Amino acid sequence: MQLWLICGAVLGWIGVAAGSFGAHGLKGLLEANGQAANWETAVRYCLFHAIALLIVGLLAALPQAQPARALLGIAGWTFLFGTLIFSGFLAALALSGVKILGAIVPIGGVLLLVGWTCLAVAGWKCR
Repeated sequence: MQLWLICGAVLGWIGVAAGSFGAHGLKGLLEANGQAANWETAVRYCLFHAIALLIVGLLAALPQAQPARALLGIAGWTFLFGTLIFSGFLAALALSGVKILGAIVPIGGVLLLVGWTCLAVAGWKCR
């Protein structure tokens, strides 16, 4: 549970820093390359899943979550790796313009979907 709270906080920090840097330091480059939307999507997904990791960490601390702890762990790992892959490769694409990086982004998206599915099932088990 502590791991997910820390990872969520770190992803939140990265999302805020990347959003600010994209809006100020990289704005001209991203707009010139037509990649501003990709950067914004990468930041948005990073921030959403930072919150998801915080939720996983808080849920895991509840006594009612005992039957769902394994699923919460899977949700946490898939949110973490899914965010790193999805947002990381999308941001790398936005900065570099190397189109092949976009082919890796859906792997992160699938991991994020697995995370949300595990979180839903874990919620069901936390009656």
